[in-house]
Amino acid sequence: MFFTCQAGFEGLLARELTELHGVVVAETGPGWVLAAPDATPPVVANLAFAALSLSAPVEVRGDSVNAIAARIGDFFLASLRGERIEAAWPSVWLGPQELVGLGRRVGGVESAFGEILKKRLSRVAKLATPDVPRGVGAAAVRGLFVFFADFGRVFVAREAFVHGQRRMADDDLAPSRSYLKVEEAYIVLGREPQVGETVCDLGAAPGGWSFSAAKRGATVVAVDNGPLKEGALDNPRITHLREDAFHYAPPEGEPFDWLFCDMVEEPHHVLQHIVTPWLTRGWCRRFVVNLKFGRVDAVALLRELRAPGSALADRAPGLRIRHLYHDREEFTVVGEVGSRS
Repeated sequence: MFFTCQAGFEGLLARELTELHGVVVAETGPGWVLAAPDATPPVVANLAFAALSLSAPVEVRGDSVNAIAARIGDFFLASLRGERIEAAWPSVWLGPQELVGLGRRVGGVESAFGEILKKRLSRVAKLATPDVPRGVGAAAVRGLFVFFADFGRVFVAREAFVHGQRRMADDDLAPSRSYLKVEEAYIVLGREPQVGETVCDLGAAPGGWSFSAAKRGATVVAVDNGPLKEGALDNPRITHLREDAFHYAPPEGEPFDWLFCDMVEEPHHVLQHIVTPWLTRGWCRRFVVNLKFGRVDAVALLRELRAPGSALADRAPGLRIRHLYHDREEFTVVGEVGSRS
């Protein structure tokens, strides 16, 4: 298999694959990891650092735009035998931004491939869409997935597991960049706050996550001694409590629909004093929590989060842990208390 991730985190993805899933890694590059040909496939739904997991990738090489496009065309057309495409299908073309000028090569090959497909199968070409499918499915998504490891080296596959990461659009009223993280987290969870639901945002300031929930019609209690700003300030749907988030508890018998928590704190401190009590005492029904791993072993932390007996494993066995597009040195953990998937 072939895995993509944020550039700079391929070493952690390789460790996650090897240490937690027993996958033999053959090679890594900026934003990608290639498993050995005979490696045992991991449970891809449990991977945190992977953005796309390409199944049965084929390596294509070529010295020119037209040569690469022709070989990808041959691969794709051969793979269509016995298959009929009647609906929109993803044609996703990617490559590491760190390689200067590679974007132009990717675009050129994609355009040349499109012309080949139009001449051979115009109906199929018209149904192609460049977007990675939204959300996380229980099975692989079928389409065409192309990743340029270099200018003349490409990995192509017909199936990929989409882990949910994607770039989000900002909002001028959002108080901070962290707004983008919770917007992306909704995609991974497959659900977002609704009108009439309640949200407790611990460590809310300056209010990016609170603003995100409030703009959807949810009622938010934002707990932080710091000030709220921009769209979160004086928002009629947001009640700001200037309290210590680690000591806040909901009123007796009034659990929240959502727990939000994005705090610059040691992850075990957040797990012990917020995540564990909130989940074990039934204070929330769903949660979005960010855990910073910059000063701890990220792979060891992943093992702890999924270990039998942990509050997350026991109370939210359907949880998803992701290193999001908008995350830095942190995991975003989402789930529903008592859910299984």
